Amino acid sequence: MLHSLFLIGSFGTTEMLLILFVVILLFGAKRIPELFKGMGQGVREFKDASKAEESQQPQFRDQPTAPPVQPPYQQPYPQQGYPQPGAAPQQGYQQPVPPVFNPNDPNNQPRH
Repeated sequence: MLHSLFLIGSFGTTEMLLILFVVILLFGAKRIPELFKGMGQGVREFKDASKAEESQQPQFRDQPTAPPVQPPYQQPYPQQGYPQPGAAPQQGYQQPVPPVFNPNDPNNQPRH
């Protein structure tokens, strides 16, 4: 359905002649060669610029590159001392928890 809406795939001779006729009406027969000449110059400039870019790229590829330098591996130092045998385990810091309000508890009423 989309193909029939945009005429993709159904360009025939009739459609091409209709488009050519509309272009001639819009621009005039004298300006069409000028338009195509300008388009040709634009394409030529684009190709020249891309060729210049391609000629610069092999210069960079041919140069040997040094391998990336990686710092030597250093084992991290422990943050705390090693646990002593027979000693009680240390508790870490725990954030205090606020008391929970229970609306059904008569002893725990909100303060106003």
